[in-house]
Amino acid sequence: MSDSFKQLQDAMHQFATERDWDQFHSPKNLAMALTVEAAELQECFQWLTEAQSKELDEQQLAAVRDEIADVQLYLIRLAGKLDVDVEAACWAKMKKNAEKYPADQVKGSAKKYTHYQD
Repeated sequence: MSDSFKQLQDAMHQFATERDWDQFHSPKNLAMALTVEAAELQECFQWLTEAQSKELDEQQLAAVRDEIADVQLYLIRLAGKLDVDVEAACWAKMKKNAEKYPADQVKGSAKKYTHYQD
């Protein structure tokens, strides 16, 4: 695990401990909270056109940054509770995705990997 993930994990643990929130931070509850934060991130883009979503003003971008941070912090907290190395898990998943989506077969396509299986 990188030092920055470990530092964030430690800081999240301390933040929760200082507030006696660890009692609420079960993996189930953290996963549920994560989906709420992801929905709040989606809300930042609700009703925008594709073009508008690529050209956010500073206020919109600030809201998106906050929601991205909330999502990431819940992921880090959940990973800490389950002793998951986020960085290692991401690299392992990238390897799986490369196998499921060979570039020479999927380039330019948004179809699911099951479409390419024999």
